[in-house]
Amino acid sequence: MTNGISVDELAVQLLGKTADSLSRAERRVLESIHHREITSRNLDVPHGEDSTFGQRLADHVAAVGGSWGFIIAFAVVLFGWMLINSRLFESLDIGFDPYPFIFLNLMLSMLAAIQAPIIMMSQNRQGQKDRQAAAHDYEVNLRAELEIIRLHEKINLLQRDVARLVRAGPPDVSEK
Repeated sequence: MTNGISVDELAVQLLGKTADSLSRAERRVLESIHHREITSRNLDVPHGEDSTFGQRLADHVAAVGGSWGFIIAFAVVLFGWMLINSRLFESLDIGFDPYPFIFLNLMLSMLAAIQAPIIMMSQNRQGQKDRQAAAHDYEVNLRAELEIIRLHEKINLLQRDVARLVRAGPPDVSEK
């Protein structure tokens, strides 16, 4: 508890609002101050602890599909495909998709049609995590500001007490 001050009194004292007009985040912060609890917490959950198989797969596909390694490997595969199916190897009879590479276009379209929504799922999850982190940052920052305000008030009280003692002068020791 904070010196017997209720959450409602803290709301008026620190935020200048009634308890009814507080947002959920403000109320959580004032309750954590009231109960002397820590506001900050680690939002990085170890990989895979709270996600489904599909979510982990989407994150992995997005991580691999958005890397230079994937781009370079994909370029090598495309170049190899075109080389094997070009007229250079016509005599070896190993080509299966002659120019204009219609089967290659079909494969690329299917890859894009599958990969794009999977990457979007991963981005949506990351966006949700970012929003949670931003809300948490707001609570921690609000808590820090409120604690600084309370410290200023305590310092002001101490300064007034010291000034009053200085004005009163030193205690009279001759009365012993």
